[in-house]
Amino acid sequence: MRHYETAFLITPKLEDEEMEKLIQKMADVVAKKKGKMIKIDRWGKKKLAYPVEKNNEAFYVFFHYQGEPDIPAELERRFRQTEPVLRYLTLRKEVQPVAKKRRIKKKKAEEIGEEKEGKEIFEEKEEALSDSDELNEEK
Repeated sequence: MRHYETAFLITPKLEDEEMEKLIQKMADVVAKKKGKMIKIDRWGKKKLAYPVEKNNEAFYVFFHYQGEPDIPAELERRFRQTEPVLRYLTLRKEVQPVAKKRRIKKKKAEEIGEEKEGKEIFEEKEEALSDSDELNEEK
């Protein structure tokens, strides 16, 4: 299953109840297509960079979900048919495999280990120099 993020903007002219119904209706599409909704972010009403269909503000909603490629296609089809949706965008998120994450962690741990070893060697040399300085002062 692939990971997706879909963002859509809803006109601010809708009542809160109607907006929640619309968001729930779109979230149900993911469930009906046997996808897994990971997170729904409601950013709220934000100012737009430029007017869209004579609106200067819009309600931002983000869906994070897993599923097959037909889910975003169905969501976008419904966004086109739903008049209160001003804009939408779906991105396929690249998820790093677990093995790759482990390799990255292992590499970082090795780098940290090398840094520690370097510090220990530096401290040992410093101690040896200070010991030799003390011996030279005694003579």
